[in-house]
Amino acid sequence: MNDRIKSNIGNYEALENLYRSDRKAFKTAFEKVYPEIENSEAARFWKTRLEYDDRTEALKNISVTEILKVIAICFITAFLIKIPEIFHISSSGENFLLRNTSIIVFSGLFLYSAFIRRNTQPVRMLITAIVLPAITIYINFLPSGEKSSAIQLAYIHLPLLMWFLFGIVYSDFNFRSHEKRIDFIRFNGDLAIVYALIAIAGGMLSAFTIGLFDSVGLNIEEFYSRNIILTGAVSAPVVAVYIIEKFPALVSRVASLIASIFSPMVLVTLIIFLITVAVTGKDPYNNRSFLLVFNLMLLGVMGIITFSISESSAIRYQRFNSIILMSLSIAAIITDLVALSAIFYRLGEYGVTPNRLAVLVSNLLVLANLILISVGLFKINFKAKDFKIVEIAVSEFLPVYLIWIIIVVFGFPLIFGVK
Repeated sequence: MNDRIKSNIGNYEALENLYRSDRKAFKTAFEKVYPEIENSEAARFWKTRLEYDDRTEALKNISVTEILKVIAICFITAFLIKIPEIFHISSSGENFLLRNTSIIVFSGLFLYSAFIRRNTQPVRMLITAIVLPAITIYINFLPSGEKSSAIQLAYIHLPLLMWFLFGIVYSDFNFRSHEKRIDFIRFNGDLAIVYALIAIAGGMLSAFTIGLFDSVGLNIEEFYSRNIILTGAVSAPVVAVYIIEKFPALVSRVASLIASIFSPMVLVTLIIFLITVAVTGKDPYNNRSFLLVFNLMLLGVMGIITFSISESSAIRYQRFNSIILMSLSIAAIITDLVALSAIFYRLGEYGVTPNRLAVLVSNLLVLANLILISVGLFKINFKAKDFKIVEIAVSEFLPVYLIWIIIVVFGFPLIFGVK
């Protein structure tokens, strides 16, 4: 479809026939080839027409029934997060949130997939209905893990496990497809952006509401934070997904713009950080807190790289973007090597612990993935390869991460004990 659009860009009748033969495929292909044909008057006309179609179709597709379903799912997630308070459960509320927040958030997204996206095939519904309660029971029956590193690691990795499970559901249980995996990563970038916008708007509304009541002598800050903000935070992802699916063209343009802006900014920040570490002599080998910051930064950079790669097809200046991403990947590899040397040093000095083992394997996996991505980006920049090879490098590594997360969540408490 891409080549047919480019070859017929001056033939209005041929373009119209292509559009009518498969509108969805035409729109997808047109968005990909538009940077190459944007100087054409016909391309600008079709861009305006498709944008108008997207807006009108989105408005037509919005139904009262769907909105009511979204509201009902939001109320369900809000109810679940308030279970300790509603039923006066004696266990710590913070402990409940630590164990169950990610399960509740993704339960809302599972419900959305079932009742809005209509992923309701009986076998798939049955698998979800078995796996989700099984994970919930398992994580809640683990002993209180305040002193157990293995259990704390299980809590920390649980949201990632739930993310993978949602990815399988989102991809219609076809997670083996590279395209489905990349689509899911791209969707998560869109979701993060829309959720952030909702959070900013919600924060402004909350500040206004609290200030308004405070002006008449009523302090509602604690009540508002405990009820409205908490329930809104766990139900907002459902609203964000609904917005993404109703206005996909608008959201994808914002996502690609953010990806193209943030990648250079993150690269400059990372380089300055590495230079500052070298100049100031900051020591990640004996400073545990600094090593933690180092690893968190590395994971953040890895997330930016992955998101930017998934949005590459929509970014206008792909050549510039691929060079930035290759530079960012190399900088991230250097950062990872420094972190790994510090981890090996601490293992030699202080021995193996669940935390050190988890960080070590995670960094090794990230390093291997970054090397594959860097090699792919090198081939794109200097051997004229297609961007697809980098997308494959990202998607092929997802099952490796999933296997490791399963080991940490279910294996670590058994291997290292729960005390």
